[in-house]
Amino acid sequence: MTMTRIALVQGEERYENVAQALRLVADQVDLGAARYLLIKPNFVSTRRQLAATHVEAVRALLDFLRARYDGPIVIAEGAAISDTMEGFRHFGYLPLVEAYDVVLLDLNADETVPVTVYDRRFRPLTLHLARTVVEADYRISVGPPKTHDTVVVTLALKNMVMGALVNPRARGGDGRLVGSPETLRRLREMQVLRWDGTAGAPGAGDHGSHKMAMHQGYPAINLNLALIAPRVAPHLAIIDGYVGMEGSGPTAGDPVTWRIALAGTNPLAVDWLTTRLMGFDPERVGYLHHLRRMGLWTDPEAVEVVGNADPEAVARSFRPHPSTDRQYHWQLPLEMRSTVLSP
Repeated sequence: MTMTRIALVQGEERYENVAQALRLVADQVDLGAARYLLIKPNFVSTRRQLAATHVEAVRALLDFLRARYDGPIVIAEGAAISDTMEGFRHFGYLPLVEAYDVVLLDLNADETVPVTVYDRRFRPLTLHLARTVVEADYRISVGPPKTHDTVVVTLALKNMVMGALVNPRARGGDGRLVGSPETLRRLREMQVLRWDGTAGAPGAGDHGSHKMAMHQGYPAINLNLALIAPRVAPHLAIIDGYVGMEGSGPTAGDPVTWRIALAGTNPLAVDWLTTRLMGFDPERVGYLHHLRRMGLWTDPEAVEVVGNADPEAVARSFRPHPSTDRQYHWQLPLEMRSTVLSP
């Protein structure tokens, strides 16, 4: 039996928790063939730190990566309804550009590729994903654990899927791309970037919010998350649980002081364990259930948890979103289950 390894660390410093979790899975992180790395933080809010990825977690990740990789690194996010660059500024990401030679990218201004999902009546619906996420050789999700108003919990997989869906109307003015001239030139020569970073990329379009279009009722959004996830799933999932969010997540909830971090190269396994540690049954979270059925990960029992924390000792019951009982009604019609979700 092949065991899935997940690092679980508890400590008094956010940076060191993330750094130690990464060290424990370092031998599973293969960056050798990557043209560029893509780091996806979570800026569902560009003003409230509790709802967003803390820059110290990203610093720990960048120190880990730069000790092993000297190629281009793109930190990319597409904020839900506000200016992504405001989030980069407000949360202290701009100094990372020079300190680590990274590029900051607003995914809402990126070129796009179409993806077919379903509306609330299970009719095909075309949405658009940011091309830079879809084509990345190595994707990394880093963000906090939070309760959610539609799908119970939001963790690594949902962070990547929803951030990749573009909302052209959320992008601000000029300057959707920040990085050193040399690194930007290198990315353009590699055809990773094919635009100058002002306004929006050619062909980005303005079709309204594809993030909001995902919200087609509880059955459809859980199905759609599962259908998109394999196209943009992170190769490395990091949960910065130094402080989580409970109650009215993903933006208006309350803090949960937890002091943990998780990391692993199987994002569904990381999300599954984190969901359990938050006090929820992952089988009752629709998109996690669907992804297991689709074969993204087959055996929740074949998990090796490494680190200084005992899962039972750090587990706690997050207060659910007030609408969680309704959120559990995500089950699909039989004909959808037998066709769309086949492995």
